[in-house]
Amino acid sequence: MPVLIAACAFAMTLVGGVVAQHIGDRRHLVLGLAAGLMLGVVGFDLLPEALHNQRHDVFGVPAALLMFVAGFLALHIVERSVAIHRAHEGEYASHTHVHGHAHDPVKGIGLAAAGALVGHSVMDGFAIGAAFQAGDTVGIVVAIAVVAHDFADGFNTYTIMRLYGNERRRAQLLLGADALAPVVGAAITLGFTIPSGVLGLYLGFFAGFLLYLATSDILPEAHSPHPSRTTLIFTVAGALIMWLVIGLADS
Repeated sequence: MPVLIAACAFAMTLVGGVVAQHIGDRRHLVLGLAAGLMLGVVGFDLLPEALHNQRHDVFGVPAALLMFVAGFLALHIVERSVAIHRAHEGEYASHTHVHGHAHDPVKGIGLAAAGALVGHSVMDGFAIGAAFQAGDTVGIVVAIAVVAHDFADGFNTYTIMRLYGNERRRAQLLLGADALAPVVGAAITLGFTIPSGVLGLYLGFFAGFLLYLATSDILPEAHSPHPSRTTLIFTVAGALIMWLVIGLADS
């Protein structure tokens, strides 16, 4: 089941890349919805499940919550240290000096950013496999969040490559690698069973990871070109949809 779900993430990543090539002025709505789904799965499922599987405290704080903060900070540190934060397209546009000569885009930065997205897509697939080890309900809701998120990943992988001046073929190759990555990650989890306590720590870490992506990358990107009420409505709708999905799965 985890590998099958990861195959859906594979397809959604490719869809995101194709949409990036052809979408008009509506991507902010899709990204807003994806962010809402991710926020919902963090608050309504991942954190409760992490606390259920890992009950130990460290200096009065649940260990799972410490890992939640660690996951958030880890991705923040990585993005800032390698300068791949991708909140606004304008950050990647070529610029001109007074004399009007445009600088060539730095293709290597685009490759580094896309490579980082491929790396965390492997972790997405691993998260699907780990979540199914925690239970079918957890696996399903995590899969929904990951699949929604992988649309944005595919979209961003292609867009970043092109914004940094890489040719279309190279951007498509990185998009393909990003699509395959969740399947690889999910397949890894088929070879072993994660102990309950370790699983709780991992789910907490992944929750922080997912929250960072939603709040620091996807939401700013959704609102930067269109600070509209419609985007906000789609984000709220995404969170409510996830609440409904989790409620139905547990009933």
